[in-house]
Amino acid sequence: MEFKHYSVLLGETITYLKVKPDGIYVDGTLGGGGHSCEIAKRLGEGGRLIGIDQDADAVRAAGGRLAKFGEKVTILHGNYAGMKELLASVGVERVDGIILDLGVSSFQLDTPERGFTYREADAPLDMRMDLRQKETARDIVNEYSEMELFRIIRDYGEDKFAKNIAKHIVQERQKKPIETAGELTDIIRASIPMKVRMTGGHPAKRTFQAIRIELNRELEVLREHLDEMIELLNPGGRICVITFHSLEDRIVKNCFRKNEDPCTCPRDFPVCVCGNVSKGKVITRKPVLPGEEELRENSRSGSAKLRVFEKRPED
Repeated sequence: MEFKHYSVLLGETITYLKVKPDGIYVDGTLGGGGHSCEIAKRLGEGGRLIGIDQDADAVRAAGGRLAKFGEKVTILHGNYAGMKELLASVGVERVDGIILDLGVSSFQLDTPERGFTYREADAPLDMRMDLRQKETARDIVNEYSEMELFRIIRDYGEDKFAKNIAKHIVQERQKKPIETAGELTDIIRASIPMKVRMTGGHPAKRTFQAIRIELNRELEVLREHLDEMIELLNPGGRICVITFHSLEDRIVKNCFRKNEDPCTCPRDFPVCVCGNVSKGKVITRKPVLPGEEELRENSRSGSAKLRVFEKRPED
């Protein structure tokens, strides 16, 4: 199956990145290579692009798509959490721009055996971004305690029926292990009042999101490594992050604000004494959203938000 991924907010992201012909850029979530392709087109002989993805299918697909750019492009199989070490492995210490597109690719969603979708009843409960990882969604569903399931569905799925869903999952798995997306979806559906099922979106969407986030440590990785990525930027360099739900967006917004204004002094202090120095400035005071044309072309982009931070220029 062809690796398909609609590059959300493509034009806006490339514009905000301000690609320099001789710059060094990183696409930390390579996917199908859409953003990377547009960056590579703008690079001169001295420019360089490093693409990173933990999904081997994405690495293969993007490798083919970007091959025409020759030695300008280097593709690495790994998680952006290890960006500093991955860049060091190819002789790069600082870069002029970084892109993160945190969405699940269309290929992952539309390939039943990857187990990301709740719309394929026979799909296995997998959901691994990196197939080298041993733990799958099945392990979470069948081995987490009721309290742990409640926590992730409440916190990562933001589902007000999290307690009931967790209880029903534990009850059903005591009869036999839960193996497929269809089995889990039926359990979730039975845990939600009929009135809500009739008026809301798909009843399984929030729980599947929560399990995927937990399995792939998506929020932890983002929270723990954004500061490090800002440190990797050259003066004046920019990081562009596209998020798809409020939990991710909140992390990015708060991180960018903290790096712009890291002062911990009480607000009534006349002079800063904490010694914390601003790392740069937030370029997007409000997130950039997809336009009407993009929304018509790709309904999955509806929840996308782009935020941009620029590293402080040299004094």
